[in-house]
Amino acid sequence: MTSIAIAPSIATTPRYRQHLAEGVALLGRFPRSLQQLLFRFAVAGVFMKAGLTKIASWETTVALFRDEYKVPIVPPEIAALLGTTFELGCSTLLIVGLGTRLATLPLLGMLTIIQLFVYPSAWADHLTWGSILIAVLTRGAGAVSIDRLIGLEPRDASDR
Repeated sequence: MTSIAIAPSIATTPRYRQHLAEGVALLGRFPRSLQQLLFRFAVAGVFMKAGLTKIASWETTVALFRDEYKVPIVPPEIAALLGTTFELGCSTLLIVGLGTRLATLPLLGMLTIIQLFVYPSAWADHLTWGSILIAVLTRGAGAVSIDRLIGLEPRDASDR
């Protein structure tokens, strides 16, 4: 019978594991407060752009809600007003970090309605935006926010 020598795997060498552990530790030191700020700006940018587009031509916006979106139950004029108000208002709150957790709720609601009734095939975008909103909802605005300045966000050891 012949024995086959198997070379040790790179992944099992202690040196490789040490470098991997050091890399993971380095990633773990990324400031959560910067991540929270970037999340707020990223998702606010999406909704702010949509809201600004809507106020550019109100007649077109109402027609869009009536003819394309076809939101159930709510009349298109009311749906357009609510949608635009939430997009602009909540985005502004996210950018400055005021009432941040509360500001995510209407946007998550809008996102759910859009996913279910308007653009069900756009789930990849909605999943991305929804995940960011959920992160902001559950983790808060972070150190760079009005919420922190006025005491709505507790200080956290992970703020580094």
